[in-house]
Amino acid sequence: MFNATSALAAAAPVPYWLDSADRPAPRPALRGSVSADLAIVGGGFTGLWAAVRAKERDPDRNVVLVEGARIGWAATGRNGGFCEASLTHGEANGRERWPEEYATLERLGLENLDAIEETLKKHDIDCDFRRTGALTVATQPHQIADLEGDGHLDREAVRAELDSPTFLAGHWEKHGTAIVDPARLAWGLARVAEQAGVRIFERSVVRGLAADGTLRINDDATVRANRIALGTNVFRSPLKRIRPYTVPVYDYVLMTEPLSRTQLDEIGWRNRQGVSDSGNQFHYYRLTEDDRILWGGYDAVYYFGRKVRRKYDQRPATFHRLAEHFVETFPQLEGIGFTHKWGGAIDTCSRFCAFFGTAYAGRVAYASGYTGLGVGASRFGADVMLDLLAGDRTERTELEMVRTRPIPFPPEPAAYAGIQLTRAALARADRDGGRRNLWLRSLDALGMGFDS
Repeated sequence: MFNATSALAAAAPVPYWLDSADRPAPRPALRGSVSADLAIVGGGFTGLWAAVRAKERDPDRNVVLVEGARIGWAATGRNGGFCEASLTHGEANGRERWPEEYATLERLGLENLDAIEETLKKHDIDCDFRRTGALTVATQPHQIADLEGDGHLDREAVRAELDSPTFLAGHWEKHGTAIVDPARLAWGLARVAEQAGVRIFERSVVRGLAADGTLRINDDATVRANRIALGTNVFRSPLKRIRPYTVPVYDYVLMTEPLSRTQLDEIGWRNRQGVSDSGNQFHYYRLTEDDRILWGGYDAVYYFGRKVRRKYDQRPATFHRLAEHFVETFPQLEGIGFTHKWGGAIDTCSRFCAFFGTAYAGRVAYASGYTGLGVGASRFGADVMLDLLAGDRTERTELEMVRTRPIPFPPEPAAYAGIQLTRAALARADRDGGRRNLWLRSLDALGMGFDS
């Protein structure tokens, strides 16, 4: 009889990716005053890609990056490591919002993923990048129809790829997704940036942003920059005007101990695809380089007040639920233990994919709101910010997706009430054959159609 408490007993309350001997030593905090052509705020994927791309565009550019904690410590180092070509949080969301330009967005996304792969090869970034594609599975009868078309797998075919008695059908998209070790990717990008001359300062918290391009850092330091790129994402932006557009939603993850050869043979997974199921409350999972299974998702938790708090990183009730769902999906692995359990905040916006803009007469640019699909799209976001800061009209900046912003979230307590009502309605839809109630249909009509 499976016991979730026993399975989780040895799980360390830290992100697996960051619990590594490969993690670089801490960099010093900024002291005194420095100047730069470009200052980047945030040491996650958006900021790191902005640093690398800025130097690739202009090797002589003086670039400074400041990070409030450690490089890659937040969403960048806590996610599932799905590096997707989609810039729009999936095809359905993109086609619904930007039907006239979706073909362009799809092409740009694939070009962006190809460029990520080329960068890793060029700079020898070892982050277990594998272009496996993504396997989406149906676990309820009403989900099967959505997986028809090119790449469709019937029950027998999907279970030949990955064997679970819960799978009814599947869809294997073979080209638009890679799996990656996200922390090693971040550390590799930081190395490339520093080798190109970027100065990186950790534990350097931005306390203020002035219209003249001065960033106040900690209590005793400043950066004066001609241009500023903000990659703060889920954290409180120095720009008050964009704060209403995102809320922090917490996602939770488990990591198993390494599977034996016999255990792998029992479930298959020879092609090592990243996998997700088709529910509104969905699980995502993948294999690591050492044959562990990362198992996350389902509960997406919003805490009252839009706060990002360390104490929210651990949620025992969700970890127990995830462990139970894992064994329901893979009963042949009952008895396996979990070595890591963690959570983290995602910068969620109402259109589910990044939005962009400028402030202070074009001296400051931002990209935010990736809603969980930022591993790949963050490079595109960095390029958009650099285009905007340069004042260039490019294919990217002419996109309606780039020129428009999502609907902002209301203040508390309305935000909390609305999000909780939406979560309950999504769960009910999963139990009711996918039928969306009046509340969800109203959100669809307003352009806030939550579907995941």
